[in-house]
Amino acid sequence: MNLTNKVALITGANGGLGMAVTKAFLEAGAQVGGVSPKIQDSDFGHPNFKAFPGEIASGESAKALSSALVAKFGRIDVLVHLVGAFKGGKPVAETDDDTFRSMLDANLVAAFYIIRAVLPDMRTRGSGRILAIGSKAAIEPAPKIGAYAASKAALVSLVRTVAIENKDRGITANVVLPGTMDTPGNRAAMPNADPSKWVQPAQVASMLVHLATDEASQISGGTIPVLGREL
Repeated sequence: MNLTNKVALITGANGGLGMAVTKAFLEAGAQVGGVSPKIQDSDFGHPNFKAFPGEIASGESAKALSSALVAKFGRIDVLVHLVGAFKGGKPVAETDDDTFRSMLDANLVAAFYIIRAVLPDMRTRGSGRILAIGSKAAIEPAPKIGAYAASKAALVSLVRTVAIENKDRGITANVVLPGTMDTPGNRAAMPNADPSKWVQPAQVASMLVHLATDEASQISGGTIPVLGREL
């Protein structure tokens, strides 16, 4: 899988999944701008990597990050949006307003801002890849994660809408739906679980790299499950 001369903006680039994804894109030859509140060039130590510390807390901040990457690399060929969060443990009837709003902000609103920020340049150039990380819960809800599942389901709708609206401009948009991923955070949060059933971040990273290549130019509007042994 070859991404030589491609420029990728990766949000959440140094997170539990982000480390694997960023390394995979660099190994495929891409130039990568990594976005995270606390990120630095030395996190990866690769000549094709540039850190862009920041958050996607507003439309303005997302546009500023997009503009900074274009100023550095000349364009953005691929957006890989990995930012997200999880809160659960209560049924809908007991879910407080702050939890509901925080799930929407983390899993939907941030995606909307950064996708909207990169689309104009992609549309002008007539090419681009939009990739986002959803969740199995988006299509298979479970008890006590209503706010999380709803926010991820809305993300799926957003990405598929982007695919339809931009199919005439050479832009594809897909969302990957992993099950529980084997990250340090999940191991700490679920010490009694069996991580051998979980999804390996490297598998998700490989899928994202493939979807970013020219060979995947006809894959768009997809909701792609990566479930490991949790089938």
